[in-house]
Amino acid sequence: MSAAPAPRRSPVGAHQPSAPLALLAHPSAELYGSDRVLLESISALREDGFRVVVVLPSDGPLTAAALERGASVIVTPSLVLRKSLLRPRGLLRLLTAGPVLVLRHRALLRRLRPEVVVVNTVTVPGWLIASRLASIPAVCHVHEAERSASSLVRRGLNAPLVLARRVIANSVFSRDTLLDATPRLAARSVVVYNGVEGPRTATAPRSALDTAPLRLAFLGRISERKGAAVAVESLIELRRHGVDARLTLIGDVFPGYEWFRDRLRQRIAESGVGDHVVEAGFVDPVWPLLDDADIVLIPSVADEPFGNTAVEAVLAARPTVVSDTSGLREAGAVFDSVVSVPPGDARALAEAVVRIVEDWPAARERARRSAVDAAERYGVPRYRERFAAEVRAAVPDLAHPRAASDHGRNASPTTT
Repeated sequence: MSAAPAPRRSPVGAHQPSAPLALLAHPSAELYGSDRVLLESISALREDGFRVVVVLPSDGPLTAAALERGASVIVTPSLVLRKSLLRPRGLLRLLTAGPVLVLRHRALLRRLRPEVVVVNTVTVPGWLIASRLASIPAVCHVHEAERSASSLVRRGLNAPLVLARRVIANSVFSRDTLLDATPRLAARSVVVYNGVEGPRTATAPRSALDTAPLRLAFLGRISERKGAAVAVESLIELRRHGVDARLTLIGDVFPGYEWFRDRLRQRIAESGVGDHVVEAGFVDPVWPLLDDADIVLIPSVADEPFGNTAVEAVLAARPTVVSDTSGLREAGAVFDSVVSVPPGDARALAEAVVRIVEDWPAARERARRSAVDAAERYGVPRYRERFAAEVRAAVPDLAHPRAASDHGRNASPTTT
């Protein structure tokens, strides 16, 4: 067995040998929803007095971001559960590579001896198994809610969570979906809403829509389940009815799903709206593009555990149209700047856009108010406090040291 990789040390903050160590295992190195929440989890634990080591399966944008938050980073292979593993070849890999990787995880845990392991998402269950083998308390942070999956798949996916002392779900929908498949987790499961970092100052929507075109933005993965095709169809519908609108697609495809982007481009070209669609790709920070938008579309067609992108749109003070489903409903329904439509219904999406345009002065004011409300409800400080408390609850005998640093605190956004 090869030697365990050495961590890349952060230049930020002190790594006191006496401070407790938390190891955070995560399935990707990108900067989308759960990746960004991981960054706030790092800051939460750092502020609560922990040293933090993040383990990633590959290098990527998240690596540098984690280092900036004061964590050390280890890049080492992990078995990440994907739909491809349900095919015969994938199941073979799961059965052969899985045990080897679990033993490597255990060796790393025995070398580092963290006080607690936080497994971020249910897609890297090997870390829960390794934590039990190494006799280290584990917490699982659940970002998934696949209620449409079969009960057998959901029970299998959630089975490793019985090895966790604490399960943190990012929404009531996520928790209820989890408990529907695995009721025995009820006593150890809690809900902590994601902390979503907004802009330092949200730019108010333009005062009047007197200059064409109407600027729409789709925010999220360019994928079928996120509703990118629905957003395009709504643009086609709007233009068919004489609305001069433009759509900016903010996001990129998941590796291996380039076929969907190609199919979407073909539909855009065939429908004649190619000159009115902009592919911005993945953009960080996203705020300048949201500042440029009039209305944001979040038209997911599948279950969403939590509406991170919807909250980002609200924090940016933009009227937002979301699918009336699952965690999107839970995250957005409390804001009067959010309009809900049936999932997959491009006509309803277009009609919602028209209603917002026809009531623009009031919609603009609702967006300004909701940005302030969202900063309070889903603010980063509240999340950090709650998350750190739940992690510490998994190791109740651990002494509570003084906070390691104030690095990374975020100001609540205001509107101008």
